[in-house]
Amino acid sequence: MIIPTYDHKTVEVDLPAGTSQSNLLALPALVDPHVHFRVPGGEHKEDWQTGARAAIAGGVTTVFEMPNTNPPTTTADLLHAKKKAIEQQLKTIGIPLHYYLYIGATNDNLTEIEKVKDEIIGIKLFMGSSTGNLLVDKKADQEKIFALAAKLNLPVAVHAESEALIERNKALHADNDSIKVHSLIRNAEVAATAVAQAIELAEQNGTRLYILHTSTAGEVDLIRAAKARGVQVFAEVTPHHLFLDSESYHVLGSRAQMNPPVRRPEDQTALWQGIANGTIDTVGTDHAPHLLSEKALPYPKSPSGVPGIETALPLLLNAYHKGKITLENLVAVISANAKKIFNLPANDDWVIVDLDLTKEVKNENLKTKCVWSPFAGWNLKGWPVVTMLNGKTFYLSS
Repeated sequence: MIIPTYDHKTVEVDLPAGTSQSNLLALPALVDPHVHFRVPGGEHKEDWQTGARAAIAGGVTTVFEMPNTNPPTTTADLLHAKKKAIEQQLKTIGIPLHYYLYIGATNDNLTEIEKVKDEIIGIKLFMGSSTGNLLVDKKADQEKIFALAAKLNLPVAVHAESEALIERNKALHADNDSIKVHSLIRNAEVAATAVAQAIELAEQNGTRLYILHTSTAGEVDLIRAAKARGVQVFAEVTPHHLFLDSESYHVLGSRAQMNPPVRRPEDQTALWQGIANGTIDTVGTDHAPHLLSEKALPYPKSPSGVPGIETALPLLLNAYHKGKITLENLVAVISANAKKIFNLPANDDWVIVDLDLTKEVKNENLKTKCVWSPFAGWNLKGWPVVTMLNGKTFYLSS
């Protein structure tokens, strides 16, 4: 069947009998620049077999995998061991997923970064603590990493939260064990302070800077101003920050716990405006699966992070139907911008979506090993029905 593309061309694909043909559209397959597939050390939550199946189900054919595994990916040897494990797992299931790996920055692994400069998509820098034990919180150490990245022409992807302010706020709220305190400990000041410092370091060193999971209006303002000055700064937003807010704790409890945390509705509005005016460049899912039994632990023992690779596209298509995002901007943030920012090779991967298909998000239908979603129970209009990867066609259950 001939399917129209988003830019008024066509793609030919064989569709299984019974597939609705009322409102099909071909979009470039998604590039997800922010996933945690938990190999090595967290395979009970996810691995590259379940992660790849979840990616295909969400129309994703390219992923960038983060280094905060166990052990963290901080040396050439560990990077090569991870790549070997990935290749074995993907071969087993016959999904030739495009993947790229970050190396994690530490206070003393600059030499290791240089060894693998041609094998990585970038350097991941945790300015504030999160899942795992990667942390570089001193400005002098951060500056060395930014300088090296500029020398090697590598982007620095930053988890921008100020560790000093996190620790200050923990002390201020030491007697509060409510899940809602998570958004007070890691408040907007924590994020904006770190983003301002990262932008300063990028500007001084001529480094390409990629701000992960932008979540507040203040960050959007800082990034917009930096772009206007010519700083090479790019911004990512997650689906959970676009679609969940601080009220979500009432329904989800610790299932809404993430770093950075859910924000005010006003911040959410600023993120959507940032997509519309080009301040926000990409949507990265920050797919970070944990088992429900782990998420149910009392705060702060409950881990931060939510799965999201399978639901990102339906959420955005549903937002398109509601007039919150144009189709042009949708394609930009799910695919086109990431390809430009990270200079990815061209491919002919597509996701065929049924714009009229309305379905409920159900945990039992998910491919991720953790088998839950913070969006379970949501009815969304617009779903992927076919994913085309490297000439292989994957038909998705409807």
